[in-house]
Amino acid sequence: MTIDRRQFLGGLTVAGLVPGRAWAALPPLPNHAVTLTIADVAGNLALTQKAIEGYRRAKPRAVSRFAFTKAPAPELPAKIKAQQEAGRVDIDLVLTGTDALSAGLDQGIWLDLKPYLADLPNLADLYLPQAYKMQAIAADHGLVVSYYPSGPLLEYMPARVKQMPKTAADLLDWTKQNKNKFSYARPSNSGPGRTWLMGLPYILGDSDPHDPEHGWSKTWDYLKALGENVEYYPGGTSQTMKELGEGTRDIIVSTTGWDINPRVLGIVPKEAAVGALDGFHWVTDAQYMVVPKGVGDDKLAVLLDLMAFMLEPKQQAYAYDQGYFYPGPAVKGVTLDMAPEESQTALKEFGRPDYDQLIAYHPLEVPLTAGSMVKAFALWDQRIGAGKG
Repeated sequence: MTIDRRQFLGGLTVAGLVPGRAWAALPPLPNHAVTLTIADVAGNLALTQKAIEGYRRAKPRAVSRFAFTKAPAPELPAKIKAQQEAGRVDIDLVLTGTDALSAGLDQGIWLDLKPYLADLPNLADLYLPQAYKMQAIAADHGLVVSYYPSGPLLEYMPARVKQMPKTAADLLDWTKQNKNKFSYARPSNSGPGRTWLMGLPYILGDSDPHDPEHGWSKTWDYLKALGENVEYYPGGTSQTMKELGEGTRDIIVSTTGWDINPRVLGIVPKEAAVGALDGFHWVTDAQYMVVPKGVGDDKLAVLLDLMAFMLEPKQQAYAYDQGYFYPGPAVKGVTLDMAPEESQTALKEFGRPDYDQLIAYHPLEVPLTAGSMVKAFALWDQRIGAGKG
């Protein structure tokens, strides 16, 4: 049995939806509260869990409980694919970066949301312009929930690096003179790693930054040369931050959020500095809400309402967090003074005013398309990562 969603919600307006619009494309809400399982492969819960839990409190007749789980981005698409083939999908919503988003698009595991978009907020009007460009990467199979300009930046300890390398050639020379003191994580499971991979073609002036197979000859040569001075490639960004803080590495690849948040948490010393190489272009990044194919209509109805709720400015303000995805909000009109007090305090102490100028005066580029990103990850694994085991 199903009932009208306004009746179900006790007269409340459905979050983010326009009163009086037809509900024809949307499955009706169930007459019972559902349990939703949310898998996070991007660290996104740091930005969204409070808002998600707020939805449960606001709509107790829609959701009885959220079950949260985390997994490495390279592993989850294959797991979901196996569940779909067995006819038993037990994950209802995935919070992902462009890595698992792209892998899932390539494998055809994400639900196409296009039939429902007409009844959701107008995304072109809602999103920040660059976040709306990131939305195109999802090809209507997900919704951007958080956004930032990302990187690639270089983070270093000034006491150990007296002169920050200015050019890509300078960095290569520095790594030769300081063996094993530079690091970045495997791109398919690291925001800074994939931003570094996609940002280098701009820095090096490669022939086609959007074609990793045929347009990155300088990039692959450079990464191979750089790899001769890299001890190993960690499986995730957290390890690079830990090693920078402990003194094992002196320079690592970073982003705005990965610079700020580990310093807030004390993993990296507060005095760590950041810089950008000559020719630097921002490679923007986003995190997405995606639904695996095979989720039942009763849960899908609630998930669509939850996703609209997550795009409200009040919920978006949580994305400032403690700088993890700085700035974080994907929609227009969300300012730091709308964020929780602890977010404002952390960013006032650990944020960098220089970021405003870097964002204003350097080009912002969208990442590779899903297919090209999957190809870039595979080529990096074969040509660069395989040499380090």
